[in-house]
Formats: sequence, C-alpha cells, structure tokens
Amino acid sequence: MRIQYALVTGSSSGLGYEITQYLLEEGFIVFGASRSETDIDHPKFIDLDVDVTSEESVQQMYDEIGKETYGLHLIVSNAGIFEMSSVLETESDVFLNHLKTNTLGPFHILKHGHDFTIENVTHIVHISSIAGKKGFENVSAYCASKFGLNGLIESCREEWKSLGVRFSTLMPGAIDTPIWENLSDDFERSKMLDPEDFIQVFDMVVKSPPNMQFSDITFLHKSGKLE
Repeated sequence: MRIQYALVTGSSSGLGYEITQYLLEEGFIVFGASRSETDIDHPKFIDLDVDVTSEESVQQMYDEIGKETYGLHLIVSNAGIFEMSSVLETESDVFLNHLKTNTLGPFHILKHGHDFTIENVTHIVHISSIAGKKGFENVSAYCASKFGLNGLIESCREEWKSLGVRFSTLMPGAIDTPIWENLSDDFERSKMLDPEDFIQVFDMVVKSPPNMQFSDITFLHKSGKLE
C-alpha cells in the first residue's frame, strides 16, 4: 500500500478533528495544523502549531512538512471562524478577522502549498459553506469571507489547470459541532447535519475517481436551510 500524505488545517476541533480521524483510519499520514494542540495520539499523526492568518507561520509549517515528504496527496483547507451579529453590531476587527481566517488563511495555504502539489495527483478540498452562496442575516462577516473564499478557489483552479490537480469545494448547511455551544440557543440543533453526515460526503469526495472533482457540492439537512 503506497504512503499517502494529507494536510488538514483546523485539526484541533470540530470538522477538522473529525476529518483528521477519518483520514488516519484510511491510512493517511496526516499533518494537523492548528493554533492549539490537537488531542490525537496516533503514529501517523504529526501535530503542527500553525496560525493560517500569518504567512510566516504557514511558510514554517511547509518547511516542517518538507522534512517528511516532497508532496501532499490531499490538502484539506478547513480552518475557519464563525461569529454572529447584525451588520450594525459587527465590529470592524471582527469582520476583518473573518476575512483573515476564512479567506486570507486559505490563500496562504494555497500559495505556499503550490510546491507540494503532485502533478495529476493532489486533491485540494476546501470546506466552505452554503453561506458562500447565499447571504443570511446576522452573519455578514462570515458570508463575506466565504463568498471571497469561493472566488479565490475558482481563480486558483483556473491558474493551476496545467498541474492536473483537483479542486473540490464542500458547501454544507449547518452542522452540529461544538461551535454552536457559544452561539444563540434559538437554533434547533436537531435540524442540523451530524458530523457523521459530513464525513459520508467527504468520504465520497476523497474516494472519487482521479478524473473527478466537485467544484460546488452543496448538502443540507432534510429540513432545509437553518432559519
């Protein structure tokens, strides 16, 4: 069985943690990138302290990855933040932090990850959101950052066509992760997707034939968009 290397940003919690566990079970050697320690003890897991908003930090991360491998078979850009407030109540620094983490961060991962792409092999998967396709009230900063992320992905996909790498973008609806514990109690979490639902879709994307990519795959709880 050939060795496969994966990078997952935001590996310490939420979907990033679930993705990392899944990939380890699938036999990948996984580099987990996060600002806090990832609580995973596995012989094929390499924990890296990374702030994706810092270009220098991302460069240092790739320097560490370069000590282990020349290329990455899978790059999962997942790190992100999500806060809720109306436009009038959103502070400028909160808005900017969303752009720095959810848009600039993936830009850094792509820009400095270019040298680790394997021609006709590497699959780059971004975890975006339905909020990158439709605006929702009280999440203007998040929506703006995800709309921007999708534009970044589309441009990079066109620029890197000659490399033969795949770009897949997952745009789920609300998922019942710990992030909701610090937000409004008004949402019915029973109407959210489970992390296991997400992993089913992720599994399909990762195991898809090498000639396929999913430029925009949207999936929701059967009850529809969270209101």
